[in-house]
Amino acid sequence: MRRNDRKIERDEALHILKSGEYGILSTIDSNNDPYGVPLNYCVVNDRIYFHCATAGKKIDNIASNPRVSFCVVGSTCVLPDKFGTKYESTIATGLLNEAYDDEKQAALEGLLKKYSADYFKDGLKYIDALFKRTRVFGITIESISGKSHG
Repeated sequence: MRRNDRKIERDEALHILKSGEYGILSTIDSNNDPYGVPLNYCVVNDRIYFHCATAGKKIDNIASNPRVSFCVVGSTCVLPDKFGTKYESTIATGLLNEAYDDEKQAALEGLLKKYSADYFKDGLKYIDALFKRTRVFGITIESISGKSHG
C-alpha cells in the first residue's frame, strides 16, 4: 500500500466488509481479461457469499480461475474545497468455490438477515422455492486490507 498513513487495521477492514451495501467481485476470464461486477453479498463465518443465476460470464470466469478480488467502499464524502474525498474501503482476495446444502442455506439466510430482516419468514419460503435454481458461491478470505481518509 502506497499510503501507509491511510492504512486501517484488519478488524476495521472486516467491519467495512461486513457492513457494506454492495461489493465489486473481480474475476479474470480464460483470455486473462478482467471483469468486475457489483453484487449484494453477506459475510458468514468469515467467508463472503453471494448468489447468482446458474450460468453467465461470472460463472464462466470462476470456472476458468477461482482466484478473485472483492472490493467494498464504505462511507464517502467529496470535499470540493479541499480537492479531496473522505472515504473508507476494503479489498479482500481469496479463493472462490460453490456452496452446497447446509452452507448454501446458511449463506442465503445470511443474505436475508442483511437485506430483508423484517421479512425473514417470507424470505425462507422464497429461498425454498428457488433453492435449486440458485447458485451460491463463497470466497475464503486469504488477505484483506483497507484504507480510510478523513
